[in-house]
Amino acid sequence: MKKLLCLAVVAAATLGHTFTAQAADITFAVGQTSDSTMTYRIGVQSNWDASWWQTSVGRLTGYWDGGYTFWDGDKTSNNHSLSFAPVFVYEFAGESVKPYIEAGVGVAAFAHTELESNKLGSSFQFEDRIGFGLRFAGGHEVGIRAIHYSNAGLSQPNDGVESFALHYRMSL
Repeated sequence: MKKLLCLAVVAAATLGHTFTAQAADITFAVGQTSDSTMTYRIGVQSNWDASWWQTSVGRLTGYWDGGYTFWDGDKTSNNHSLSFAPVFVYEFAGESVKPYIEAGVGVAAFAHTELESNKLGSSFQFEDRIGFGLRFAGGHEVGIRAIHYSNAGLSQPNDGVESFALHYRMSL
C-alpha cells in the first residue's frame, strides 16, 4: 500500500504542475477482463498544449492521464491500481464530432500481485493502451479502450491482465 501512496503522490504532483496551464478533464470507465472481473476506473486528464502534423484530415496531440481502478473480482481477486501515462491521440477533423484513435504506454501500481488466476509478479506494472472514440463539441467524449498490464518480464511470474472498457470523458 505504501507503493501505491508514493505513486499517487508523484502522479498528483506531476498532474498538479500540468494543470496550472490547462483545465483538467475527468473520465469514468467501466469494463471487464477476459476472466470476467469487472473494472471501474476514474481518471483525471490534462491535454497537452501542442499538436503536430495538423492537416485538413486531422492532427496529432495527446494528454497526461492519471487514474484509479477498482478490479471487482470474487472475494480473493479484488484489487486496486493507480496508473499514470502519456497518451498520444490522432484526432480526425470535424465540426461537432471528431473521431479519434489513441495509444500510450505508462506505469501502474497494484495493491496485490494476484488478480483472478493471474500472477502479476510485482505491484509495478506497465500499462499499454489503445482506443478509439468520438469527441463532441461540448467537451464530452465517449470511447472504447483496451489496456494491457504487464511487468515486461522484470519479475516472475508475469501473467499480465487486460481490461476492455467503455469510457466517458467530460471537461471541467
